[in-house]
Amino acid sequence: MKTRLTSLLQIEVPIISAPMGPNISGPELVAAVSNAGGLGVLQAQMHPPEKFREELAAVRQLTSKPFGVNFILQFPCEHLIDISLEEKVPVLSFFWGIADGYVWRAREAGCKTMLQVGSVADADAAARAGVDVIIAQGFEAGGHSAGRISTMTLVPLVADAIPNTPVVAAGGIADARGLVAALALGADGVCMGTRFLATPEANAHDLYKYKIVEASENDTLRTILFGHGWPNAPHRVLRTAFVTNWVGKEERGQQGRKDEPIIGHTRIVGQPVPIP
Repeated sequence: MKTRLTSLLQIEVPIISAPMGPNISGPELVAAVSNAGGLGVLQAQMHPPEKFREELAAVRQLTSKPFGVNFILQFPCEHLIDISLEEKVPVLSFFWGIADGYVWRAREAGCKTMLQVGSVADADAAARAGVDVIIAQGFEAGGHSAGRISTMTLVPLVADAIPNTPVVAAGGIADARGLVAALALGADGVCMGTRFLATPEANAHDLYKYKIVEASENDTLRTILFGHGWPNAPHRVLRTAFVTNWVGKEERGQQGRKDEPIIGHTRIVGQPVPIP
């Protein structure tokens, strides 16, 4: 299938795997998506520079196809962007911020740029700044979400507003029907995250994968409850017993107190990280 997106990014199918952090979208998932003809995107946040270089090398050992790296501009990431440009990563993806300062640097290095937005105004500003691909993220999206209206409403508005820039639809898309619908709305491709969460290549806990597969359309909630380190950023989560008990008390999740108990640990590029 050929669209403006596939031609621009030199991929075979107009499908991008959303970066899922801090380490769910590792080299294995990125390479699997790219090898299948889409664009796998590595989540770079919280990677020490030397480990980040190792992750890029691991991706390139697993695939010779184009891939991307994502940066959340809410957090310091200048050093990782510098490494990406040095390594000539094919696509740099940005979220939750203004990417204007990186567009021309990326272009000079031969890299394409993508920015995920949740409004027509932000899409228009990004297109005027020269971003190569705009990801229009609707309210239905999993993880952190900038979108405040539905994907079906947002995508045609963005496509009409920036007709000269490829638009990718994100949020609530999980199969071929969603891709066809997105193309009909004026998009040039789709970005999917949750669809790839339960794959063998994703670095998610097995119990989480099980819960995702078993979840129904009523089992998620958009909240700001888990705001530690990233306050007032809406995110879609599973409606667990914990979440149900704390609905209506989201401000507590914004405090990030120093006395938060440690409830477990995860691993990011092999390094143990406590979960408060």
